[in-house]
This record gives sequence, structure tokens and C-alpha cells, in this order.
Amino acid sequence: MSFSSFIVQLLNGLAGASSLFLVGAGLSLIFGVTRIVNFAHGSFFMVGIYVAYSLVAKLGTGLGFWPALLLAAVVVGALGALVEVVLLRRIYKAPELFQLLATFALVLVIKDAALWFWGPEELLGPRAPGLSGSVNILGRQFPSYDLFLIVVGPVVLGLLWLLLTRTRWGTLVRAATQDREMVSALGVNQAWLFTAVFALGALLAGLGGALQLPREPATLEMDLNTIGAAFVVVVVGGMGSIPGAYVAALLIAEIKAICIWLGVVDIFGFSVSFSKLTLVVEFLVMAVVLVWRPWGLLGKPQGVSRNTGLPEAPLRQPERWFKIGGAALVAVLVLLPLLTTGSPYLTVLMIDLLIAALFAASLHFIMGPAGMHSFGHAAYFGLGAYAAALLVRSAGIPMELALVLAPLAAAAGALLYGWFCVRLSGVYLAMLTLAFAQITWAICYQWDGFTGGSNGLTGVWPAEWLSDKRNYYYLTLALVVGGVLLLRRVLFSPFGYALRAGRDSVLRADAIGIDVKRMQWTAFVIAGLFAGLGGALFAFSKGSISPETLHVGRSVDGLVMVLLGGIQTLAGPVVGAVTFTWLHDTVARNTDYWRAMLGAIILILVLLFPQGIAGAIKQLFDNQREAKNTKEGSA
Repeated sequence: MSFSSFIVQLLNGLAGASSLFLVGAGLSLIFGVTRIVNFAHGSFFMVGIYVAYSLVAKLGTGLGFWPALLLAAVVVGALGALVEVVLLRRIYKAPELFQLLATFALVLVIKDAALWFWGPEELLGPRAPGLSGSVNILGRQFPSYDLFLIVVGPVVLGLLWLLLTRTRWGTLVRAATQDREMVSALGVNQAWLFTAVFALGALLAGLGGALQLPREPATLEMDLNTIGAAFVVVVVGGMGSIPGAYVAALLIAEIKAICIWLGVVDIFGFSVSFSKLTLVVEFLVMAVVLVWRPWGLLGKPQGVSRNTGLPEAPLRQPERWFKIGGAALVAVLVLLPLLTTGSPYLTVLMIDLLIAALFAASLHFIMGPAGMHSFGHAAYFGLGAYAAALLVRSAGIPMELALVLAPLAAAAGALLYGWFCVRLSGVYLAMLTLAFAQITWAICYQWDGFTGGSNGLTGVWPAEWLSDKRNYYYLTLALVVGGVLLLRRVLFSPFGYALRAGRDSVLRADAIGIDVKRMQWTAFVIAGLFAGLGGALFAFSKGSISPETLHVGRSVDGLVMVLLGGIQTLAGPVVGAVTFTWLHDTVARNTDYWRAMLGAIILILVLLFPQGIAGAIKQLFDNQREAKNTKEGSA
């Protein structure tokens, strides 16, 4: 840990901060004006480096190298404009989370398009002409190209500042960040303003990707790896704040660099590996900043968007035909293993569908009635799974008792995390849940002696009387149906009514004596309990558990399930979970490009059913009932 290595690591941090800033600045611009949580922004970064690779191959590695990088950014900007005009412009009136579902589907489509065009192999670009060497800094070699990147960040920041503060277009963008509806009322063409902002944001992401060509190979995993870091930068800096994005990128990159420099340090006789913290340091920073300053370092409270979709009707007790249909469905599920004895795989698939339904229902419990958006619900699913596995393997507890205790462990995690999360709202709350989930994932991924590390835990089998998959299916069916019905019953209790009152109007609920935060915290724990039950059932059904169980990908899957089914209906999460899991399984087994097909199906469903599948069916029945009542009244 010499002084010279410390300086070099700080310079590495500056170079990384510039690349991170370009992606974060584009995402911040897009959210600030359009209010879209653009999950596909990491895909633009990935496309940027791939397009740069192809253009450099066409134009040459000499004089054509630098124009190729700039042209790649322009191509990605044009792609962003096309996406905004063709897709996003049609769903601006939808709730923000539904727009996130559309951009998630876009991620799947773009990933498989890149796979088809460039193949699955890593593509390493050439060195930058004129900057392929290194310079001597305090006796150590430092890449010349990284010095160039250090300069790029402040230059782009300055250009964006000039654009946003010294031009009429920039004035409109800043005005739209504060109140986009008022900008439209003043006669500004809001549609083309949104298109221009989205194109500029995509161009910045594409430029960030293109500039990475000499530093790292292009891979298909860049999209999701980048979007997580970009979200952190935007949230830590403050939504819509370009200077805040640069400060956040600088802070996170330098802390990572210092962790690498420290390496393994002995503290009071314990060896602490700071280098391992690089997996999760950005989420630690985000958690600390959001707890200390809820709007980010340089951010301000966002104006309330008027485009929140259709108002949600009050929940009503199910009608007689719905109860009959539900009872018939349960009867079919009970008879299903007897009717499909020749297809054991179907029993396994049905177990997966049931577990997904319970996971989605627990997430919907806090997203719909409680109005709390969570991007990290997989943390409680994973805590339940790991608790069940560890109780059986390490403590020697019977499987039946582990199935009771594991959800309590997940509820304890929700109790701790929820205390911090319920103090925030909107995107900031969602990002804090993501931070806690990623911290939990990193602990499980690196604690080799306890959780098995990246290999996970194996040999997590159910009791002997459940070794037959049909018996385990019946146990899962009983617990899932009971869990979903219990969640539904809670929502029709005084607690459920108070929870929805706090969601619809915090001030009015507080005025009549409802402790909204305590209600939300309790809901958080209840949701974590049932997610943990789903995780425990998952662990015993698979016989093993790995860190992927609580990775951000599973949280995103849960979001997709809830939004696909319809967040404004109680049946929505179950319908969405079954639809998404079945589509995922069916499409993945029938084509190599299953992501693109699945993404296209989700996009079609988004455009056809803006309120989700169950929401659209409910709206159809409501319209028919209203027409019937109108006809009888006129008669």
C-alpha cells in the first residue's frame, strides 16, 4: 500500500468515474424530463460498444478510429429516438412502473438482437491510436487512454451545462424537469421535446459504451451490469441533476479505487478484504446517502406527475361467480397430478408456477394496496431459501420445522430493512430496497464458509414423505393457496383499509389518526414473511440454493409478474406470475432467441392491456355490468 499505488488507484477511479458519468447523465436527463425509469439504458451502453467495434472494423484502426466512436454514439442516439417515437410515446399516460415493464421488455429484445448480429463471444477492440502507450507517474505506468478519459468527464459535464443553461432548448428541458405539463400548456411541442431528450440520453450512454472499446471487451452482460451502476449514480446524485450525477460517479468510483488499494487489512486480529467490497460498494453508498439525504446529494423533491394512469377503484368483496370460479380452479389443481401421471415434468412446472404466484402476491401486497415500489423483493425470497437450507444442513432441524422458521428469518430481514425504506417514497424507496437486496446478495455470494459462496448450498431435500414430487406439489398447493387467501383477507381487514388510506392520501390518513409509516412497516414485514415462505418452498423443491435466488434479476421478474397481471387487481399478481413463468419456460425451450420473443410478447401485452391482463378482464366485466345497469335504468 505505497503512496504511488494510492495515486494510481485514484487516477483509475477518475477514469472510471468519467465512463460512469456518461451513462448516469443520460439516464438522469431522461428521468428528469419524461419521468421514465428507463431500464433499457444499459442496453444503449452495450449497443454503443458493439456498434463502435463494427465501425472501427469498417473505418480502420487509424484515422477512422475516433470518428467511429463518435458515429457509434450518434447511431445509438438515433436508436433511442426511434424507441421513444415507436414505443414510449404510446405509454406516457400509463403509470411509471408500467413504463418500466415496457423498457424491461426492450432489454430482452435488444440483448437477443445483439446476440444474433454479433454472436455470443467477447469482442475486444483495438487500442486507441495515439494513446496506446502509458505514462510514468511516481514510478508506475498509467495508460495514456485513461488520462484521456479523465478529461472527457469534465468536458462533457461542461458542454451539458452550457447546453442546459445557455440555450432555449436547455431552458425548456429544465422547465419540463420541474413541471412538464405546464410546459405543454405554454405551447411547447412536448412530444418532440421528449424525443430530443431521450435521443440525447441514449447518445450519452452510447458514447460511454463506445469509449470503453479500448479498455474492455464487448459482452452481452454489459446491459444489466451497467444499468445497476447507472441507477445508483442517478439516485445518489439526485434525480435530474447532471452535476449530481458527476459528483456521485466520482464518489463511487474513488471509493471503489480505495477499496482495491487497501486490499486485505488486519483489523483487531481479523482479516478484512476491502477488495471484495467492490461488488457492493455502490449500493452501500446509495443506502447511506438515501437514509441521510432522501433526495440525493444535489437533488430536489420531484414534482408530482399528473399522468398516473386511471384512478384505482375501491376494493370490493369478490362476487359469487368469482368464488365459484376460484373453487373450481383449486379443484382442478388438486386433480392435476392424477390427470398427468405420464408427464412428471408438468408437476415440477406447476410447483414453480405456484411458488411464483406466492412471490408475486407478496410483492403486490406492498406495491398495490400499500403503494410502496420495491426493486429488491428477492432479498426476502432468498433469505427464506437460505434460512431453510442452513437450518436443515447446519442445524440439523427437520424440514417441517425449517419450513416454519425460514419465513420468520425473512420477516426479520424485512423488519430491519423496512424501518429505513418506509421513510422514503417513489423511485427513491425502490432504489433503497434494491440497495439492501444487493448488499444481502453480496454477503451470500462471498461468505464461503457459511452460505457456500458463489457455489451455494446443495443437498437441501424435503422430508422422506415428500420425496414423491406429487406429495410435495400438494404441500406447495396448500401453503400457496392458504398464503394468497390470507394476504387477501388482510387487505379486507381494518388494517388493509388503513393501508390503502395511507397510500391514497397520507395527509388525510394522518389527520384521522392513522400511523401511516407504522402501517407500511408492518406491511413490509408481512410481505417479507410470505416471500420467505416462497423461498423456502423453492429451496426444498430444487434441492439446492445459490446467490442467484436473491439477485436483482429475480426482483425484476417479480415486478414483471405483478405489472403484467395488473397492479390494481388482487388476482393480477397470480395471473401475471403464471403467465410470465409459463411463457418463460415455453419460449426458452423452443427457441435460442427466447429473450426477444418473450420481450416482444410482453411489449404486445403492454400495448394491448395497459392495466394488465387481469385488470383488462376486470374492466371488461365492469363495462358490461355498467351497460346492463344503464339499460335496466332506462327501461
